[in-house]
Amino acid sequence: MNISVEDKVRFVIAATAKFGERAVVAAPRISELANILGEPKPMWLFVEANRVSRGMYRIPAPAPDSPFTINERFDFVTDLVTMVANRVTPSAVITGEGGLGKTFTVRKALDTAGLTDTSNLDEMDEGEIVRSREMYTVVKGYSTAKGLFRTLYENRKSVIVFDDCDSILKDPVALCLLKAALDSYDTRRITYNADIRDEDLPRSFLFEGAVIFISNMSQDRLDQAIRSRSMNVDLSMTSDQKCSRMRDLVGMPDFMPEYSTDHKIAAIDLIEKYKDVAKELSLRTLIKVTKIRSGGSAKWEKLAQYVISN
Repeated sequence: MNISVEDKVRFVIAATAKFGERAVVAAPRISELANILGEPKPMWLFVEANRVSRGMYRIPAPAPDSPFTINERFDFVTDLVTMVANRVTPSAVITGEGGLGKTFTVRKALDTAGLTDTSNLDEMDEGEIVRSREMYTVVKGYSTAKGLFRTLYENRKSVIVFDDCDSILKDPVALCLLKAALDSYDTRRITYNADIRDEDLPRSFLFEGAVIFISNMSQDRLDQAIRSRSMNVDLSMTSDQKCSRMRDLVGMPDFMPEYSTDHKIAAIDLIEKYKDVAKELSLRTLIKVTKIRSGGSAKWEKLAQYVISN
């Protein structure tokens, strides 16, 4: 069944209006919505949507309208991260789909601001001395509330980047600790009145650091107290905006410097041509196609088209 992009957008808008943003819609309702539009059952939804459970499909909500281009919003990320690095503000929250350069942009801004990444101490020179205020560390994966308390204590004067560490944004105890760390008062004291059993951890301490959250979660799923204490940038994008962002990155000398600019341009040209059939539009897609282009195959375009659409 060949359904145009315009029809897909119309269907998503209708589904959003009837069942709410990011609605989880049962299969019978999909048919119901299709009837509202006077169209056949849209089989594309079953292929492209994220399956939740048997007979249930999550409809992807369209990116919110914004008067700012996606590259302007990424510039805002750089500006806000720089403000965090300079302690102008204690926190920033960067949200949006994964794989489109959020972490790359945050790390680059921190490096440009003169901060040293201490996430991997093995990469630091022996005897190198770095002031706490000039350091940042990146925490990825999962953390308990107690683990968060230790992270905040051990980096109490540094910038902490929580990258896709969404567990701390959902745990009520962790949220209380974060609220204390991000408070607007001049003195921010964090207290953990629980059975810690770690002699090296105090019951409370002054937090003089700063925090940056990078998450694939939507802004409306974040705790209101965290959002109100932070500077926020939403990087939700349409397919065209994703391609625009990737094209902007291709022109940066520090993005995939081991590959020629011509090959990277050829890769984004092909991705833009086939964006409507691509299973995923992200930097991972760009990296894959660039590698295929650089592989030297005479049929690289066919191979790349197959890879991104399957």
